Amino acid sequence: MTENIPYKKILSPEQALLRIQKYCAYQERSQQEVRNRLYNWGLRSNEIESMIVDLIEDNFLKEERFASAFTGGKFRQKKWGKVKIKMALQEKRVSAPLIKKALSEINEKDYIKTLKEVIRLREKLVKETNSFKRKHKIASYAIQRGFEPELVWSIVGQSEEE
Repeated sequence: MTENIPYKKILSPEQALLRIQKYCAYQERSQQEVRNRLYNWGLRSNEIESMIVDLIEDNFLKEERFASAFTGGKFRQKKWGKVKIKMALQEKRVSAPLIKKALSEINEKDYIKTLKEVIRLREKLVKETNSFKRKHKIASYAIQRGFEPELVWSIVGQSEEE
């Protein structure tokens, strides 16, 4: 009996290098995303590691640039907090020093402003009349978006008093 094994696309290293260069040129990628893509194309680990070195030397792949672009995009476009961004970068196996550097690029005033905007928009949607439950729902939402709980609660407390 043959089992249903998913078809694995097999590319030659030369074909894979050209494709992965296009993949990296399209948008910033982490080394792990590139590594996963190459494994899916059926390449062996020694070929993959050699290709990654080539991509770094040819400036197609730069982890620092990726971390910075990823952080900025998730913060500005998706309005994610630092906690959620950090977790996503860790999932992509970005090193801790690069994560710290990328997160430090977020302007503190913009960060607070964005958090206040997230809270304000959520306040409009929450129909709860009980003030404690209302605050809890609003704060939970902001915390889920990746903002630090202490910061969220300080702002939720202020907004309810106004």
